[in-house]
Amino acid sequence: MIGGLVSRFAAGLRFPTLFGLVGGLFLLDLVVPDLVPFADEILLALGTLLVGSLRKRRRDAPPPRAADLTRTAVKSTT
Repeated sequence: MIGGLVSRFAAGLRFPTLFGLVGGLFLLDLVVPDLVPFADEILLALGTLLVGSLRKRRRDAPPPRAADLTRTAVKSTT
């Protein structure tokens, strides 16, 4: 049940394998005792959340061109 939910969530990510590796390291780190409690668990949890927030790019919208970005910057300064 949980594996299916994680698989569906990871399918929408840009790097699903990296998400699985970091998540697996986090789970393994919860089991292994360490010298500084919760420091590495917090860092791995934040890394997992960071990788999990990287979604696939939409294919229907083209990336913005540099000329469009400079026109937007000029309009916002005037």
